[in-house]
Parts: sequence; structure tokens; C-alpha cells
Amino acid sequence: MAQKVAKLGIQRDNNYLYYIKGGDVWQVPRKRPGMKKQKASKLADGGVTMEGGFIYFLDKTGDISRVKAAVGGQKRKKKVRRAATKKKATKARRTVAKKAKRR
Repeated sequence: MAQKVAKLGIQRDNNYLYYIKGGDVWQVPRKRPGMKKQKASKLADGGVTMEGGFIYFLDKTGDISRVKAAVGGQKRKKKVRRAATKKKATKARRTVAKKAKRR
């Protein structure tokens, strides 16, 4: 669950992307086909000191919120043993060899 850090009440527009940098709220126009990349502009002073281990964002109500960052990512799948793959390969070779002898 997100924790509110600062109440700003910013009205959001679908034509812009919003992010928090240095405790302040910045906006960038969305990239559209045929348009060049535009520069970001500072929208509001948040007055927030950002701590490590948290992700800061502008929530639906236009306030700065934060969530604890997930560390570590997903677990990896275990690798298949090579011995099992070798058995399948040799078995396949044997069947191919048997079919060749029959002809």
C-alpha cells in the first residue's frame, strides 16, 4: 500500500508523463508519431527528501506517494541436467540407426 508523502492536488493531463526528481514534480509531453522529443518542465516543488529503498510517484489524486521498492526480482528457473538431455539424444540416434538398417 502506498504512503502519501506530500499533498499537492495536481490536476493530471493524459498528454503528459509525470515523475518525481529531487523531491519535485516534473512533466514531459508524451511522445507521438512524427513529433520530436521535447524537454521536461518542472511542474511543482514537492519539498520532499527522497530516501533510498522507495519508489516515488504521482498518484491518482495528484499527490506524491511512495512504495517500498522490491529488491531481488524473480527467482530463476532451475537448469535442466545435461545427463537427461544426453539420454534423449542417444535414444533418438538409436531409433534413427535402427530404421536405416531395416531399409
